[in-house]
Amino acid sequence: MTVDRSEPAKRAALPLRVVTLAQMTPAGSWQASLPHGRPDHLFIWITRGQGRATIRGIRRGIGANNVIYLPRGTQFSIETGPQCFGQTILIEDGAYPLLPEDPQHLRMRDVVAQGELSGIFEMLQRELTTQQPLQAEALVARFNLAAVWLRRQMLVMLEEGDKVSPALMSRETAGQRLVRRFADLLEAEFRSGRNMADYAKMLEVTPTHLTRVCRENAGLTAAEMITQRVLHEARTLLMQADPPVQEVARHLGFGSAAYFSRFVQHHTGKPPSALRRAAQPDAPPRPKPAPGPMFRRHTSGS
Repeated sequence: MTVDRSEPAKRAALPLRVVTLAQMTPAGSWQASLPHGRPDHLFIWITRGQGRATIRGIRRGIGANNVIYLPRGTQFSIETGPQCFGQTILIEDGAYPLLPEDPQHLRMRDVVAQGELSGIFEMLQRELTTQQPLQAEALVARFNLAAVWLRRQMLVMLEEGDKVSPALMSRETAGQRLVRRFADLLEAEFRSGRNMADYAKMLEVTPTHLTRVCRENAGLTAAEMITQRVLHEARTLLMQADPPVQEVARHLGFGSAAYFSRFVQHHTGKPPSALRRAAQPDAPPRPKPAPGPMFRRHTSGS
């Protein structure tokens, strides 16, 4: 049997990482507190403190011994208090048949189950610190234990009738169903430049009704949810050296770079160029672009 000695060189392509909640937001708390979706699956284990999480438009309290699982693309936001501590497994998209299809939020009261999950996190962290052959395969095998653990706890809570998970709520209200549909639609369409009235029409409800149910369930109006989702993407793109601000504006459905700049300035207190310089302090100044045609603004009425 031949052992692949090149495995350490592949560490950058590992299928998962384990980070703290604080390490998920190196650029600031906005990275977690503004609604957004991620390209990876998240398995969050909170061990201390309190906060709030909004998952697919439904806001709820979170605290110690809470587990949150979010499939890739799930819109969410998390606000944590100063004493809150948690760890997150960031899982690259791949073949994980044991993972649930829907988001989960479990409040774990069983001490034995808490210890089992802590042990799985410790195994993953030890594996991540080694440089042994077949590291990626070992990580997947160890994470599958976490997926089995999650499935077992879901079954236990379903048997006990404990409605702590969005996916297990048997008496979901019509308002909650509408907000979830809106959050999913927003996550798919937020780059389109559509305003709140456009989304209400697509959902076949009035703007007033959509605004009311969003405020009741998410703590934000529908227009605020749209604004915050677009703002998260804008700030994320502005952390990179490219593309130019004009392209970011067009990508997010703004009619002009000037309107986009006013939007960013209003919500962050800084123009896009300042945010980009702060994120790329060593980058050379960007030359001013040649004047060109402006794109038609189609974001009014939000």
